[in-house]
Amino acid sequence: MLRSLGVLITVLFACAAAVITWPGFFHLEQRLPFTQIVAMRGLMVAAFAVLAVVFLIIAASRRARPFAVSIAVVCVIAAVASGVTLGIRGYGAATLPDKGEESVRVMTWNTLGNATGADSIAQTAVAMEADIISLPETAAGVGEEVAVIMRDLGRPMWVHHEAYNEDVVDGPQAWQTTLLISPDLGDYSVIEASDSGTTMLPSAIAMPTNGDGPIVVAAHAVAPQPQYMDAWRSDLRWLADQCVEGNVIMAGDFNATLDHMSGLGEGDGDLGWCRDAAAETGNGGAGTWPTSIPAVLGSPIDHVLVSSAWEVSGSIVVTNLDDAGSDHRPLVAQLEPAS
Repeated sequence: MLRSLGVLITVLFACAAAVITWPGFFHLEQRLPFTQIVAMRGLMVAAFAVLAVVFLIIAASRRARPFAVSIAVVCVIAAVASGVTLGIRGYGAATLPDKGEESVRVMTWNTLGNATGADSIAQTAVAMEADIISLPETAAGVGEEVAVIMRDLGRPMWVHHEAYNEDVVDGPQAWQTTLLISPDLGDYSVIEASDSGTTMLPSAIAMPTNGDGPIVVAAHAVAPQPQYMDAWRSDLRWLADQCVEGNVIMAGDFNATLDHMSGLGEGDGDLGWCRDAAAETGNGGAGTWPTSIPAVLGSPIDHVLVSSAWEVSGSIVVTNLDDAGSDHRPLVAQLEPAS
């Protein structure tokens, strides 16, 4: 009886481990609670590894050995599977390649309502030689401060902005998204989003007014909290629709990892027709959130996505600003025009 119960528990545990390790295979990556679990693959690896050690210790008891070893084996397989997935996406390249004449660098940083301060944003953007800067949760006034500092440092930028609930006095900066674009890329104008845009947090779409240059989207999807799951799924679908074939650069806080985008790609795209720049250059597994834990354990929910007009030559998750005030790390990608 006890042996049969042990086999049943082992089978059920193996099934549960398979589902949370590969939720996309079961079409559960956008369903509670699998969305939240798979978002933290790094922690999943650590948790399964700890469980494997615990059950191997339990296996010292001869009576419990078959059951404990079986559970430990399942834990090892699950830990290795998630570790390999992160390894393929990349645990973190440390440097960017030299910037060429045609290179474009894109930086995204959710500043947690300007918790970082305009000076920190500007200094980082200048150090990274950023040409496009997507700043979710950053007010237009802060963006203007950033642009002034960058101009004084020899790197001028145009400031663009999108906001929700503008009639609310002193509303949270999460209702605002700011986008800075270098004049070297031409003149841009923010257009009204089709189909209402992202549901609760604003995403800005900047179109080139001279007909040249990429469409630039500063993205901010709502977090997949239980009460916002429908809105989160809607946001991801809308963002996928903006990643059309042609010349598109999208950057921001998607509150989603590549696992959550499973099924939303077209062709070889990860989201719509766009590919994830970090995953293409060895940073797809490096966590951008939260800064309170190491990047290897964190969740890569901030992205730079590009269409076929661009090739990705490098990317970096900036880890030396974890005490700057935000709970997100900056992500920078270097792009080259596709040949």
